[in-house]
Amino acid sequence: MNRFVVAAGLALCTTRVHAQSFTTNDPVIRRIWSEGMDHSQTYTLAQTLMDSIGSRLTGSPSIKAGNDWLVSRYTSWGITARNEQYGTWSGWRRGPTHIDLLAPRVRSLEGTMLAWSPGTKGPVDGSVVILPDGADKAAFDAWLPQAKGKFVLTSMMEPTCRPDPNWKEFATPESFARMQAQRDSSRRAWAQRIEKTGSTARELPKRLEGPGVKGIITSLWSQGWGVTKVFNARTTQVPTVELSCEDYGLLYRLSEHNQGPLVRVDATSEALGEVPVFNTIAEIKGSTKPNEYVLLSAHFDSWDGGSGATDNGTGTITMLEAMRILKSVYPNPKRTIIVGHWSGEEEGLIGSRSFAADHPEIVKGLQAAFNQDNGTGRISTIAMQGLLGAGEHFAGWLSRVPLEITRNIQLQLPGNPGNGGSDYASFICYGAPSFGLGSNSWEYGTYTWHTGRDTFDKIVFDDLRNNATLAAMLAYLASEDPNTVSREQRVFAPAPPVAPNAPPRAGPAPVTAWPTCQTPPRTSAQNTR
Repeated sequence: MNRFVVAAGLALCTTRVHAQSFTTNDPVIRRIWSEGMDHSQTYTLAQTLMDSIGSRLTGSPSIKAGNDWLVSRYTSWGITARNEQYGTWSGWRRGPTHIDLLAPRVRSLEGTMLAWSPGTKGPVDGSVVILPDGADKAAFDAWLPQAKGKFVLTSMMEPTCRPDPNWKEFATPESFARMQAQRDSSRRAWAQRIEKTGSTARELPKRLEGPGVKGIITSLWSQGWGVTKVFNARTTQVPTVELSCEDYGLLYRLSEHNQGPLVRVDATSEALGEVPVFNTIAEIKGSTKPNEYVLLSAHFDSWDGGSGATDNGTGTITMLEAMRILKSVYPNPKRTIIVGHWSGEEEGLIGSRSFAADHPEIVKGLQAAFNQDNGTGRISTIAMQGLLGAGEHFAGWLSRVPLEITRNIQLQLPGNPGNGGSDYASFICYGAPSFGLGSNSWEYGTYTWHTGRDTFDKIVFDDLRNNATLAAMLAYLASEDPNTVSREQRVFAPAPPVAPNAPPRAGPAPVTAWPTCQTPPRTSAQNTR
């Protein structure tokens, strides 16, 4: 079989343990466990990062404050650290956002201004209109003057803001199916409505701000109660605000039924021009193989609707705490241990791609990189990324990790090379051993990923301690491993030709080649996303 899954814990012991269980007398493993589990600083570190520093939008003053805080923490532990500039980005500072319904009744609405949006320069009142369902681009162009001085709704109204699990639990199967059919039909119809404007969804905001609209109101539902995704605005002249699923639906229905919705938006922001952007790098120098490297990896930037807690504050704290543990119990590693806190991941892995491009010596000497970036849950999967020899090393490493950590970990062997999901891809594209530490969900995709709900209270600290302890143990074991992780890659056959008019293949597209390393943009003007 080309791909199979093995439970790492089964290789160690066939019985489930209920108490602390070491599979080795290695004193460093035991000290890492004690420091990570019994003397954890994850709560204190996370509280400062998420509550005090907060969100960390690339190019914002808050991410630079966070970079400086990381260097300060590492320095206080005796670990060499620096902020390494890799380019510049559009600087932007968020101010307060207030969105209120004034008529036909008064209600404060749940929402925020999107990143990089211009502000309103004071409170702005305006009526609300829905993007029209015109016949074609000419009809849309003829409508545009009517949008002057109004706020335009540019997203589909969801037929329900109840999550699907709620429907499954309480609705009849027929009712649930009817709702899904209505939703699917509405989504197709809305896509056609946008297409008939002659613009893509990405281009549409620029078309609208030209005729003098007062602002754009959007809602990208995340499939959870009220939660919407917060990305970057596409406007440069008027504000773009995102409303919760429920409040967006309220405005849509009022407008649809000619009930005179009037809103007031008071949103403050400041464009700062091109500003320098940084990765924060810290290292513990190797004692016998200083030119070989173990890399702990996590992106530091976030979207700024919430606090960037599970995306990726928890990954940040995992690697920060792992380095603290290692400095305390393993201060003289065999190989150099580096941590990279990357900026610009949300804009296309820019920070880590820049680091890999700027440091070929580290890519060449990389023994293993461990990246974590998908929420607060316990590490549950590790993919071998198509490296044929990696499974043997992980089997050896995990055989020395306590069963309380390994019993729920699955290894994907040999796996496929990642092509851009997170920062591990910036190194695996060179063939360097780089692995993603995948976590349990905790409804990450529904409630916290890129949403305003991504806040400190969503962190599960038992899982966070587990992950930091595991990361420290993996770094130690990879550093001490007498053998170098092989870069022998899985070979992929060319994809078979597709016959004309053949139905689409079921499942994901087959992987036919290793990903190509991309040249990262070094300024916001060079970004194509």
